[in-house]
Amino acid sequence: MSRDFVGALLQLNAEKGVSREQLIRTVEEAIQSAYRRSPGDEDINVRIDGESGKVRVFRARLVVEEIDDPLTQMTVDEAQAIQPGAEVGDLVETEQLDQEAFGRIHAQTAKQVVLQRLHEAERNVVFDEYASREGELITGTVSRVEPRAIVLDVGKAEAILATTEQSPLEHYRIGQNVKAYVLEVRRSAKGPQIYISRTHKGFLRRLFELEVPEIHAGTVEVKAIAREAGSRSKVAVASRQPGLDPVGATVGQRGARVQAVVAELAGEKIDVIEWSEDASTFVAKALSPAQVIEVRIDEEHRIANVVVPERMLSLAIGREGQNARLAAKLTGWRIDIRSDVSVAEAAKEAAAAAAEAPAQAVEPTDTAVPAVAAAGNGEAVQAEPETPAKPKRRKASAEPTAETEPPAESPADTLPKKATKPRSRKAAGGPEAGATAADSGSVTEEVTP
Repeated sequence: MSRDFVGALLQLNAEKGVSREQLIRTVEEAIQSAYRRSPGDEDINVRIDGESGKVRVFRARLVVEEIDDPLTQMTVDEAQAIQPGAEVGDLVETEQLDQEAFGRIHAQTAKQVVLQRLHEAERNVVFDEYASREGELITGTVSRVEPRAIVLDVGKAEAILATTEQSPLEHYRIGQNVKAYVLEVRRSAKGPQIYISRTHKGFLRRLFELEVPEIHAGTVEVKAIAREAGSRSKVAVASRQPGLDPVGATVGQRGARVQAVVAELAGEKIDVIEWSEDASTFVAKALSPAQVIEVRIDEEHRIANVVVPERMLSLAIGREGQNARLAAKLTGWRIDIRSDVSVAEAAKEAAAAAAEAPAQAVEPTDTAVPAVAAAGNGEAVQAEPETPAKPKRRKASAEPTAETEPPAESPADTLPKKATKPRSRKAAGGPEAGATAADSGSVTEEVTP
């Protein structure tokens, strides 16, 4: 029976991964709990020999200065009477019990308690194993696809990949192997719950550690990461070894290393830049691939004023401001981007505003002096002296003026006029039949019958 007990311990050790010492301690506590459920047996203790498997049951009490529980405690004098040299805190054995006292009811109770404690011990071992891997990569197989999460089988436990922690570019299927970043491990009644992520920036850091030996060895350090999962990421790297190019080591020959990371992220774009202690230099590099003309740092307000060429303005800002936003996250500075044309126009407007300041009054003189006026565009315009104008001859006008009144209209003027050419007919054997009324200004015509 002892051999069977030791064999069972070894089998549990192999299957559950629980250490042998922890298994023995768990069985001891289970048998003690079964014994102590009977009134008057609160001081029973159990010890198991891990080599032979023998079980020893005895009564023992704890040595204390003042007794709170007389069933499980004793004073120093009582303890020294049984075991000379006993001190406070010692467990003094008072009676050896026969194993036959361990009846059927106790055995069933002990079995249930042992199984329960074994499950608890197994869960604790699994929890400790995965709790130590927080912040690390873990690989699992997709076992279930649920509306709000994907469940991965990672061996002794299941990992939960929530929808919010999934990249929008990725799609998963049953049986697919997936790498993920361990966010947190929690205890639960069913065992440890492992929460993982594929959108965390730590996931990108661990992928680079896998693909770049220099980062894994520590000669190249990842200083900062700014990421918008599924779209674009920026990684700032620095070298700890003189003469080593951190960007070249991270990107790899022909981009082989960074392309492996991009493939794992389903095509997410990655910008690798060199970290710099100089804030202006770091901000200028963080806005890559856009070229930067000038960076002015406002230490008080933590603002970086950046000037870029007009043709690079849209590239520096990025689609929906993504490039500037990632650069601000990477550097920790608030970035204000302007083009060189707008800066020049602002300087010109400032100069024009200064030139349009109210001028001092000047007394008129007899001689004509050239005057300088400020044009609306800020340029100085030379004003020519005036020359005396020649008197103009007034022309007569048929239209009425304020000095002369219009002549009174004649009765003929009120009649409608007919646009016809003047005609003259001669009567037979007589003088001209037509006459012109010069006084009235109208033309009439007489026709003889």
